[in-house]
Amino acid sequence: MARPASDSPLLFDDPPPKPDFGIETGLMRQGLRAIAGLDEAGRGPLAGPVVAAAVILDSGRIPVGLDDSKRLSAVIRENLYAIILEQAVAVCAVSICATAIDTDDIRKASLEAMRRATAGLAVAPDFALADGRDIPPGLPCQARALVRGDQRSVSVAAASIVAKVLRDRMMARLCPVHPAYGFSAHAGYATKRHRDAIASLGGVARIHRFSFAPLKG
Repeated sequence: MARPASDSPLLFDDPPPKPDFGIETGLMRQGLRAIAGLDEAGRGPLAGPVVAAAVILDSGRIPVGLDDSKRLSAVIRENLYAIILEQAVAVCAVSICATAIDTDDIRKASLEAMRRATAGLAVAPDFALADGRDIPPGLPCQARALVRGDQRSVSVAAASIVAKVLRDRMMARLCPVHPAYGFSAHAGYATKRHRDAIASLGGVARIHRFSFAPLKG
C-alpha cells in the first residue's frame, strides 16, 4: 500500500549529507599522507575574480562544523576560516582576474586557479580531491574529482570556506571604489541592484566580466 502524503514531508526526507574525513582516511590507508582539498568561489558572478583554495587538514585537528560554504552563514564562515588557517597543515589560495576570465573562459580559469593553489601549498600533497566533475590539468599529484565534494569531504569543504571568505573580502574592498554597484552586498553576482547598475552605468574595466551576459557585446 502506498504511503500517504505527509503534512511534514521533510520529516521523511534524508537530511542533507554532511562532509566527513572518510575519503581521506581511505586514501591514507593506501599510504597517501597529505591529502589536499580543492575548491573555488566565484564561477557565476558578473564581476570580480574567481578564487580557488587548496587545504591540507591535520587528521588530528579537524575543525568542527566544516561544511559547504554556501550552507554556512557569513559569521560562521569567518570563524571557521580563522580556525582553518590556524590548524591546517597547509593552505594556499589563488585568484584569477576578470580580464583573464574573459580572455579564456570561466571553466578553464577555475581549474587553473585550483592548479596554482595546489602547486603553491607549503607541503607537497600526495593526492588531491577536487570539487566538481573535472580534475585540474597539470596538478603536481594524483587527484580525484568529487561532484558536490564540499558536501562529502571536509578537506574540500575547508577549501570552499577559504575561497569564499577571501573572495567576499576582495569584493567588499572594491565597494568604496565603485559604490554605485554595491559589491559588498552581492559580491558581483547578478542581483537586480547589480544588473540595474550595469544597465545604467555599464561595466568597469578589469572588474566586470565582459564575456558574460548582459555585459557581452
